[in-house]
Amino acid sequence: MGKILPMPSTDDLIAEAAAADVDGWGFDHLTGRATEERPPWRYSRLLAEAVAAAGVAIDLDTGGGEVLAECGRLAQEQHVTESWPPNAARARELLGPRGVHVHEIAPGAAIPAADGTVDLVTSRHPVAPDWPEIARVLAPGGSYLAQHVGPASAFELIEFFTGPTTPQQRRGRHPDDEAAAAERAGLEILDLQRARLRMEFFDVGAVVWILRKCVWWVPDFDVDRYRDRLVAMADLIRRDGSFVAHSTRHLIRASRAR
Repeated sequence: MGKILPMPSTDDLIAEAAAADVDGWGFDHLTGRATEERPPWRYSRLLAEAVAAAGVAIDLDTGGGEVLAECGRLAQEQHVTESWPPNAARARELLGPRGVHVHEIAPGAAIPAADGTVDLVTSRHPVAPDWPEIARVLAPGGSYLAQHVGPASAFELIEFFTGPTTPQQRRGRHPDDEAAAAERAGLEILDLQRARLRMEFFDVGAVVWILRKCVWWVPDFDVDRYRDRLVAMADLIRRDGSFVAHSTRHLIRASRAR
């Protein structure tokens, strides 16, 4: 029989996750250590179909370009934007050889496209959709296709570290509010789907890693500052087998009037 290795200690799991790479927008580090249900609409398939049929397309907040890179065929003229320099560098490395124009822009900056020149705007988990900007760059009849993070996503995990959130915080990113904002900007909502998805974390290192990657969840997160809560999380996972939270997602399809 093979030798049974001892389970890593809480301190070892925390230290390993604190040093792990969190650049890009891939989640391979969590394989076998955390799970999350996938939305039923299969965004990657919808994205691949949309960009393959587009003349000029731009993917907003592309991260390291990992999601777009899965598409077998891109738009005739494909652009992406990214504001975090390490991610932009990774996107250039991954997508540049395919002729993609990678625009490293400041957070909240205008979309780097002239008025009415883009057939398709896409995004998976945009930071803060700028609906007037999206409407501005879309050509008449152009489309917006995106998967957004919804309200109170992963709040069970967030509240474990921050304490209770307010009703206003829990309302943020609500699909009804975003659809209304898109319509005010001049877009027509063609489809709006919602999903609540089970997440499980099987060790405290996975929790540390995701909080380092999704820095907006617990903005002041630091393993030393939150060590007591991390130890409590590790004890809970060892007792129950996992920590369960729920993410929320919504799919939005919209178009600009012809």
